[in-house]
Order: sequence, then C-alpha cells, then structure tokens
Amino acid sequence: MKYWLLKTEPEDWSWKNQLNSKNQSTEWNGVRNYQASNSLKSMKKNDLCFFYHTSKEKRIVGIVKVIKEHFKDKSDKTNKFVSVIVHAEDELTKPVTLKEIKNNDFFKELVLVKQNRLSVMEINIKYWKKICKIGKMNQY
Repeated sequence: MKYWLLKTEPEDWSWKNQLNSKNQSTEWNGVRNYQASNSLKSMKKNDLCFFYHTSKEKRIVGIVKVIKEHFKDKSDKTNKFVSVIVHAEDELTKPVTLKEIKNNDFFKELVLVKQNRLSVMEINIKYWKKICKIGKMNQY
C-alpha cells in the first residue's frame, strides 16, 4: 500500500462536498500537471490519501481511499491526463495545518514542504504516521 496527498480548492470541492457526494465517492479529475498525473497513474486500489484544503485553509482535513485506479479524465480534451475515484474514509479529529508541518523539522524533506505547488504527491509512511498522530488519527 502507498500513501498520497490530494490537494483541492475547498471552494471547488471540499471535504463537506466529498462527504455529501453519492456514496461519499468522487472522480478526482482536472489534474493537468504531468508529475501529479503520474502520481495518479501510480495509485492502486485501497491506497490511502490525505484530503488537503488549499487556498486560505492550507490544512489536511480528511482521509480518502482509492476505489478505482486511473482511467481517462473525461474533462481532458487532449486525452493525456487521468482520473481516479476516491471514497471518504475518515475526518481528521484535528486538522493538520501546513504551518504546523513547516514548523516541525521532522517534515523538512516532505514533498508538501519542498514542492508545495504540486497537487498530487506520494507521502512516505513515516510522514503519514506522524501526520496521523498529530491529527489524532492513530488507527492509521
């Protein structure tokens, strides 16, 4: 199993939208960066992803699970990019902010810190566990 982080503008698609969607599942589409798209292509069924609100919030608010591996993104007219389908798994007991992460030396090599514009990124298991601990999600 691998772990990921998916960024979304909460004005466009929020954690609340995810929870209120049919079966709490949605197509994760609209990714137009090749590096981020390659991450979507690497995702496997049952991989877990942090659900990250960008914009003014800049915080991890939930966890989603990949329930369908990559397929053609119907919103992409160039046919170069892919989507996955994710399902809401859990809301963090305590959201974890980017500021908290940046202020903790443990995370200095985390992609979210080093390449913060990337919308989809793999998260190393040691970072996943630490973020879950900070977010009071010890079952992950």
